[in-house]
Amino acid sequence: MSDARARRQDRGPYGGRIQHLKLKLFVWLIVCALPLSGSLSMWLRGISLLPLAAYGIVSVLAFFLYWADKRKARAEAWRTPENVLHAVELAGGWPGALIAQQVLRHKTRKVSFQVLFWVIVALHQVFWIDQLFLGSSLSLG
Repeated sequence: MSDARARRQDRGPYGGRIQHLKLKLFVWLIVCALPLSGSLSMWLRGISLLPLAAYGIVSVLAFFLYWADKRKARAEAWRTPENVLHAVELAGGWPGALIAQQVLRHKTRKVSFQVLFWVIVALHQVFWIDQLFLGSSLSLG
């Protein structure tokens, strides 16, 4: 079997293996640590299950929106507007969006998209730093 053919067979349906998987998994775990611990803390203190549920449900929705957009891009069909993708990320779907970006290799090269995506991730981090460490009295739910 030729090297080129072997490389093609290693690839999945959307572009192949994730490069630097361990590093990217580590980064994903780091950026998910604050939202997960904050959401779990709120749930365990009886405040609200909403943040924990929202991150899970909206992340699944974000993944499927990215998947659908990737399929539409390949078929040269009408695409999901970027502001819709960003709205879902802002609503808590950024963990699923980050997974989709890597698994599907979608929206990873467009710098303007990535800048706004990481601003959204940073906003979530700042929110949970405020909730967990700065004593914000904001109540969710």
